Amino acid sequence: MDSVTRPGRNNPRAAVVVEGVPCNHPSRHASETQRKAGSTVTVPLSILDLATIGKGQTAAESFAGSVAMAQSAERLGYRRVWYAEHHNMSSIASSATSVLIAHVAAHTESIRLGAGGVMLPNHSPLTIAEQFGTLETLHPGRIDLGLGRAPGSDQNTMRALRRDPGSADTFPQDVLELQGYLSGPTRIQGVEATPGKGTNVPLYILGSSLFGARLAAQLGLPYAFASHFAPNALQDAVAIYRREFKPSEQLAAPHVIAGVNVIAAESASDAQSTFKDTLRARVSLFFGGGREFTDDEADMVLDSPQGQHVSQMMKYSAVGTPDVVMEYLDGFAKHADADELIVAHQSTGTAARLHSVELLAEAAGLARV
Repeated sequence: MDSVTRPGRNNPRAAVVVEGVPCNHPSRHASETQRKAGSTVTVPLSILDLATIGKGQTAAESFAGSVAMAQSAERLGYRRVWYAEHHNMSSIASSATSVLIAHVAAHTESIRLGAGGVMLPNHSPLTIAEQFGTLETLHPGRIDLGLGRAPGSDQNTMRALRRDPGSADTFPQDVLELQGYLSGPTRIQGVEATPGKGTNVPLYILGSSLFGARLAAQLGLPYAFASHFAPNALQDAVAIYRREFKPSEQLAAPHVIAGVNVIAAESASDAQSTFKDTLRARVSLFFGGGREFTDDEADMVLDSPQGQHVSQMMKYSAVGTPDVVMEYLDGFAKHADADELIVAHQSTGTAARLHSVELLAEAAGLARV
């Protein structure tokens, strides 16, 4: 079979396209300049760059890879590139998310860049407003701010971040406070973000549960679902978001971004081999306690009940040759009822990820810049 998790009735663990899912949302056709006439892609494509530090790699090499990926994405016609806040993870270099965005923005010209996302309870809203107000001032019209409420790490790291365990409870209020600093009026009398005030940096709510869907709908903000690693509530969350959405100054109609993993390669066997390596790397990340498992050890874990959870996290994965990947993404976009897909290219090496980025762009018919 060409794809490890190809949608269809032959693979009950893969995404299945649901008949009757509405797919003709106006925003899906709002970026025709991004697509070539006659291409098979039905929604805009963006990239989630996990700033991976590969085996034997340094953080500096990861940053160089992130610059190269954003430059390729800009040239190939992707809509945006986002970076996620994670802490105390030896394989992810995007802990200082706003600093990485600034570095990449200085080495690109036009592509939108942003956080996907900043874990707002780790920070004061004023600090984030100042950081992203600075980014928008330096790179006008190019900055997005996605917001999540998870810690982005474990309990010990939460304590090291000086995070109050109850800070997630005030997430809705913190989002509104942040929005006031960027778009006005401020909600804290006498306090303004400089830079930040009047920059109108667009906000996005990130989530993997029904809570984020309801909050995004209530505030009239775009909603990005983390289905690339937390797939279970995808369809329920999107349905709630669309049903309860209230228009706002930022957004007149719902906009859903769904995350999906992609490994595009020249051959099905290469793609499947890379997918297996990606699963093994996740086993080491989640269960290794700082050490690398051998392939045999990782495979034993993957065969265990605990390991099945790792595989389930990557339920939505397009793996195979470019045509197979595109067939999967087309089905997944309908399955997710998404207006935009943000893809995480999961190859374990920088060169392979960049090649996957290019293969997908060519198969999707994205318009090169």
